[in-house]
Amino acid sequence: MKAISDLLLKLTGWKIDNEIPEEIKKAVIIVAPHSSYWDFVIGKFGFWHLEVDSRLLIKKEAFFWPLGKLLRSLGGMPVNRSKANRLTDTVARMFEEHDSLFITITPEGTRSLVKEWKLGFYYIATTANVPIVLGVLDYKNKTGGMKKLFYPTGDVEADLREIQSFYIGIEGKNPDRSKIFVN
Repeated sequence: MKAISDLLLKLTGWKIDNEIPEEIKKAVIIVAPHSSYWDFVIGKFGFWHLEVDSRLLIKKEAFFWPLGKLLRSLGGMPVNRSKANRLTDTVARMFEEHDSLFITITPEGTRSLVKEWKLGFYYIATTANVPIVLGVLDYKNKTGGMKKLFYPTGDVEADLREIQSFYIGIEGKNPDRSKIFVN
C-alpha cells in the first residue's frame, strides 16, 4: 500500500511527513481540524505512506454492510457514542496488550463545527500513560503528517490550550466547519 499511497499523494499534490521519533511505539494520534470524509481517505494514505499502522475510532453507525467490513479492514474500530461504556478504559487496556499501537481520534468528534473538543483522546492517553501525537491535514497547503509529540501533564485545561494553539492557522477541507477554539 505504501507505493500506491506515495503515488496518489504525489499526483494530488499532498506532502505528508513524520516528525515523531522512531522509538515511539505507542500513542494516541489526534488529527484536527476534522471537517470532511476526505480526512479519512487522505489520512489513511498518509499513514500508509509513513508506514504507520494506526487504528481509528469511528462511530458505530458507519459500520453498516458493506462499509463496515471495509472500515474494519482499514483499521476502523466501531465506537458506541450513545452511552457511557468505559471506552477510555477499554482503549487504555489495548495499549497494555500491544507492543506497538497507534490509535487515531478526531477531537471534534464530528465533521460539523463544534465549539468544544471531546476529551476522550486526552483521558485515553493519560490512563494508558502514552503520549499524544499532534497530527495535521492542512488542506490549504496540502501538507500533513505526525507533527508534534505532546506528553499530558494532568492539567487538562492548560494542556488543551497548548494542544489547540498548535492547530491555529491549519485549515480543514471545509474551513467553515473547522475553526479551532482555544479555551
